[in-house]
Amino acid sequence: MFSLIPREVKFFELFERSAQILLQGGKLLEEVVQDFQELLPKAQRMERLEHDADQVTHEIMASLNRTFITPIDREDIHQLATALDDVMDFMEAVTERLILYKVKQITPQFKAIAHVIARQIGEIHLMIPRLRALRHADILVHCIEINRLENEGDRIAREAVAELFDKGGDPLEVMKWRELYDLLETATDKCEDVAVVIEGIFLKNA
Repeated sequence: MFSLIPREVKFFELFERSAQILLQGGKLLEEVVQDFQELLPKAQRMERLEHDADQVTHEIMASLNRTFITPIDREDIHQLATALDDVMDFMEAVTERLILYKVKQITPQFKAIAHVIARQIGEIHLMIPRLRALRHADILVHCIEINRLENEGDRIAREAVAELFDKGGDPLEVMKWRELYDLLETATDKCEDVAVVIEGIFLKNA
């Protein structure tokens, strides 16, 4: 009986929409670090993208609640939707803090970590469409690269924080930049979370 009930394939389309929004966010983050002018409109664009990502996530959850048979495990759908949304949330938090803290100039380390995040998102964007087939060995290649980039981002963040404390200076400025680096580092971690979930899906279904 169950084999006669069609599986809902809309989830793959929604994941691809989410990945596309994430890609736009990653490109926008790179725009911010490459040209730090007109930060406010860029932060507003990031906020709109974060809202769009939330809408897709809500649609995934609503579809999950009303779908009897899903193409992959229900918990995997939930975890992947949440992980993708988390990446967008932390990128938006970074640009929001740049405005809130009235940052006038960004550091080379900030630029480097932002570039790492954009590259991770690029890997995610390439990987998500391959979920439809569930048999692409390339998925694991992307997962490994995302993990490698996460390690690179962690290293840059640690060095940046160490430099903050070595230089000393205004304690408020140190606190601001420590939080900014923490947010960036968490975004790299969230990208790795996406890869972990996708790798798990692949291994279950390959």
